Amino acid sequence: MDIELENNFKEVVKKLSEQFGDDMDLQAVLFLIGVQELGKGPIKLSKNAKLDVMHIAICTLLAPYGFYEYDGEDKDGWPHWKTNEKLPPLKPGQQLQLMKQAVVDYFKNKELVN
Repeated sequence: MDIELENNFKEVVKKLSEQFGDDMDLQAVLFLIGVQELGKGPIKLSKNAKLDVMHIAICTLLAPYGFYEYDGEDKDGWPHWKTNEKLPPLKPGQQLQLMKQAVVDYFKNKELVN
């Protein structure tokens, strides 16, 4: 386990939890990123649309690693990506580490963390 990554991820979660007044976990952070990237403001989302929002977050987070490439918006203004390369086979713990690192990197770019 990467102690620096864990500490940075906890810092992101703590700041977001303070800002939104709720205990956040990785799923909540992904949803928040997806809503931010969708850019539609407060809207009512179906269960399937919520999954699509999570997908937006995952694509946004993994694009800098070369896994996805932004492909534009559809007629409703929803962003789409194309897969550049298949994700390497990762064990569940490795997937979690990759997502945490991507979240930390995302918020570093937004200057939420150092």
